[in-house]
Amino acid sequence: MSEEMDSMLDMYLYENGQLLEKLEMTTLEKKDADCFDEADINEFFRVMHTIKGSSGIMMFDNIMKLAHKLEDVFFYIRESHPDNVPHLELVDKIFSVADFFREEFENISEGGEPTKDSTELIEDIDKFLSKIKNEIVSEHKPLPKEEKDEAPTHFYIAPAVTDDAKYFHVHVYYSNDTQMANMHAFALANALKDSVEQMYYSPEDIITNEDSADVVLEQGFKILLKTHQSKEDIEKILSTHVVQTMEITESSKAEFEMGFDIPSIIVGADTIDLGDEPKEEKKKSEEVTPGDYVIDAKPAGKKATLAKDKKPKAPPQSYISVNVGKIDQLMDLIGEIVISESVVLQNPDLNVPNLNLSNFNKSAAQLTKFTAEMQDVIMSMRMMPLTNTFQKMNRIVFDTSRKLGKDIELKMIGEDTEVDKNIIEKISDPLMHMIRNSIDHGIEEKAQRVAAGKPEKGLITLEAKNEGGKVVISVSDDGGGMNPEKLFAKAKKNGIIPADKTINDFTKKEIYQFITYPGFSTNEQVTELSGRGVGMDVVVKNLQSVGGVLEIDSEFGKGSTMALKIPLTLAIISGILLQVGNAKFVIETSVVKEFINMRQFNTLTDPDGQEYVNVRGQHYMVVRLSEKYHIDGAKDKIQEGIMILTEYESQRICIFVDKLLGGQEIVVKPIPKYIKKVDGLSGCTQLGDGSIALILDIATLV
Repeated sequence: MSEEMDSMLDMYLYENGQLLEKLEMTTLEKKDADCFDEADINEFFRVMHTIKGSSGIMMFDNIMKLAHKLEDVFFYIRESHPDNVPHLELVDKIFSVADFFREEFENISEGGEPTKDSTELIEDIDKFLSKIKNEIVSEHKPLPKEEKDEAPTHFYIAPAVTDDAKYFHVHVYYSNDTQMANMHAFALANALKDSVEQMYYSPEDIITNEDSADVVLEQGFKILLKTHQSKEDIEKILSTHVVQTMEITESSKAEFEMGFDIPSIIVGADTIDLGDEPKEEKKKSEEVTPGDYVIDAKPAGKKATLAKDKKPKAPPQSYISVNVGKIDQLMDLIGEIVISESVVLQNPDLNVPNLNLSNFNKSAAQLTKFTAEMQDVIMSMRMMPLTNTFQKMNRIVFDTSRKLGKDIELKMIGEDTEVDKNIIEKISDPLMHMIRNSIDHGIEEKAQRVAAGKPEKGLITLEAKNEGGKVVISVSDDGGGMNPEKLFAKAKKNGIIPADKTINDFTKKEIYQFITYPGFSTNEQVTELSGRGVGMDVVVKNLQSVGGVLEIDSEFGKGSTMALKIPLTLAIISGILLQVGNAKFVIETSVVKEFINMRQFNTLTDPDGQEYVNVRGQHYMVVRLSEKYHIDGAKDKIQEGIMILTEYESQRICIFVDKLLGGQEIVVKPIPKYIKKVDGLSGCTQLGDGSIALILDIATLV
């Protein structure tokens, strides 16, 4: 299996394994209760929704359908609040599904296929759902027919028996420089799947065997088709894929049943050249001799490669696998070393008059240099490129757009941008929801796009870039955009906003944020992808856990952009140390725009008592930390202190402090859980003198 598929599979198993553990843990905790509370039902619903979506992407249909059916149960309970839900029976259903998933996940992790039949369990859950809906389930009344899932092999798809079908032999060739040719071949076969009744292909192990890519490049990709489509229809499907040449030959049923045990050159085959380089015309023999069956002709368009022409392989790089927990421990240790270094260099015992510290200062400078280098190396060990995450999104666009019948292109920019591994794990699920939201809600149907003067193919742009100590990952589409009036009406109907509020009381960006509220959805029809008010609230929840925010902008009729702003790392930040009275604070350097000496400025106070400062014709709200946190001994006169102009999400405020103590690298520590959460604070750090400084969170101060 290719590295890309391996990576996607690892993510699937890890993420869904974590969800499954959470599901089982909550169920065990509440199994003896009378019922699950609303928070539990919402969490169960999200778990099933995520497992369903990711299983569909990986084409594990049995898992996807079972998750969808249990999701139906939680959806009905969440929306209808029935009083007749047998609690223990529901617990049994959850455990049955969890056991099914766990067995399938273990089978997949061992290299197998998810082959268990979920039909019986789906029917059982369907009866349970009917029961809590007070529907009479008659023994003589069959339940709605479920689609039976066959377990196809990699080389056999959708058998059917018809008499008027056509048979084709297809032979596709790729250029020598094609990367992951086996994945291109699989994508081609998957594109043909919905248009054929029966299909075989060779090599048959294009997914499970990474070496099959070389076979495809050397010998081409062979396909046998049984279909009602014409040759022109097949050509049209194949021409949308990156192939160099292809041969399509209509054959008889007998030749089709011979499989691939036929001559490699079929007289009368149509060869379609899709490359730019001139090709040598393949010679066709009028009489086929026995030798022709043994020695295949060189495929059209492929040049012979001599030994002397082969490029020497680059020496393999050496890697070792290290438990992430050890990296975390190493990161904690370097943080403690940074703190200890500050303790040594800022030790009050060094403040002795006329003490010669030249040698000490030289040694201290060298220690600081090595500590900084070691810190950078350890941080780089935690940093990972977004390549795998972006590739996963590529697959989501491919599968989801096909399910919805939309033609969509994904453009990826900046996938080499590196982010802390812990953050990557948290943003994978939000990105998946954002991409699916753009496909389902954003990109219009082809007819609508043509009527609006847009290209038939929709465009989604996934971009990552560094911006002021943060990573910005944006998902943009050229779809229909969001209608603020429709969003406002839906929010008012759902009770999200007070009844006395009008649309003029909100900015457009505030209205766009309504889609992140739990249960908010503009889709009236429930599908596998949307319509149940789940998705964007998960995005916000996961982002908040890593100190990130979601910005939404849109232009009705032209498209929307959703941007994730997340820190590069959660461990060490560059900060500026401030003092207010006897208290010390740290503010992140990236949010500071300007330091203002207040000797030349005055403040204004509005009728509500809010203080503002006028700086070059602009008025900014003032936040006095001494008043907000009730700090004694702080300076009161505005001319005696320093004003710090900060900016967050295009909003600016001024923070008034007594004085600046300097800039330094800050080791972020979480505020202990036994302390009540306070607005405006995101963490704390230990300073060189052993004192504690609180880290300001500008996002909650703005």
